[in-house]
Amino acid sequence: MGQQPEETGNSVEGADAVSVAGRRRVPRSVWTNPWHFLAFGFGTGAVRRAPGTAGTLAAVPLYLLLQNLPLFAYLAVTAGLFAFGVWLCHITARDLSIHDHPGVVWDEIVGYLVAMSVAPSGWMWVVSGFFLFRAFDILKPWPVSWADRHVGGGVGIMLDDLLAGVYAALAMAAIHGLLG
Repeated sequence: MGQQPEETGNSVEGADAVSVAGRRRVPRSVWTNPWHFLAFGFGTGAVRRAPGTAGTLAAVPLYLLLQNLPLFAYLAVTAGLFAFGVWLCHITARDLSIHDHPGVVWDEIVGYLVAMSVAPSGWMWVVSGFFLFRAFDILKPWPVSWADRHVGGGVGIMLDDLLAGVYAALAMAAIHGLLG
């Protein structure tokens, strides 16, 4: 696993980066490397505050494009995006020499799609899925927290968000069942 590169002046050794309000560094490669651009959720992970939330917002239009697929096709696309994300996040973490940079939000995109896999149609569920996924991703109940701490590489970056998405999907299914 990579570690945070040492800062030297206005740059970061091992990762060509620019400062974002002094809080963290966003690699310039996000805007020049197509793999980094995707890993950063089409650039949404470069926002100054709450990049995971911004990445999850980027997932909403993708979900809206996929929502009418038959369940098997939806799950197949989501599984493909997960598998691609394992590779994508591994490559980006390696290139940046930082395991799970906060701006890498491809995992949030896929996690939201997992959360929405059993959602009924309607904007109430799109919004509910968003908030439930973000809550489980932030709170990291077991085994989400375990996966976040103990699984490395691209699999580790992706797995905790997949599990948070499963929790959100189960919560939405329970809420839908209670509402009738």
